[in-house]
Order: sequence, then structure tokens, then C-alpha cells
Amino acid sequence: MAGIIFYRERTKVGEDKKAPRYVVVAVSGVDLKFYAKHMRKQELDQIAAAVKAKLVELKVDKRKKQDNVEC
Repeated sequence: MAGIIFYRERTKVGEDKKAPRYVVVAVSGVDLKFYAKHMRKQELDQIAAAVKAKLVELKVDKRKKQDNVEC
């Protein structure tokens, strides 16, 4: 069975910034360690292809995030 890499888009990155926009949340079925905190989508694609893993993007409800902000 191929492994699965779960990732999501970072919440504190602006749209116009060139900073890496994704963070790895979990890995299943692959003996793999990530040393970078933030990654680009292209980097995730290359890693997944090299270890024959499937990428699964976790969706974040942006409306709900704004409603839960405590002041």
C-alpha cells in the first residue's frame, strides 16, 4: 500500500507573498521525516512522487476561522 501525506494551506500567509504556503499535518504508511516547517506545493509533489505516496489536501473553512477568533 502506498503512503498518504496530509497537508493544508497555511493560514497566516498573504496571497501576494512568495513564502511557502503549505504545512504537512500527518503522514501515514511511509517512513518519512520532514525537517522543513513550511513547503511549496511543487516540493510536496516531488516528495510524494519519490516515495510513491498520495497527497491529500485538508480543507480549511476560512469563514469559520474568522468567527472563532478571540479578542
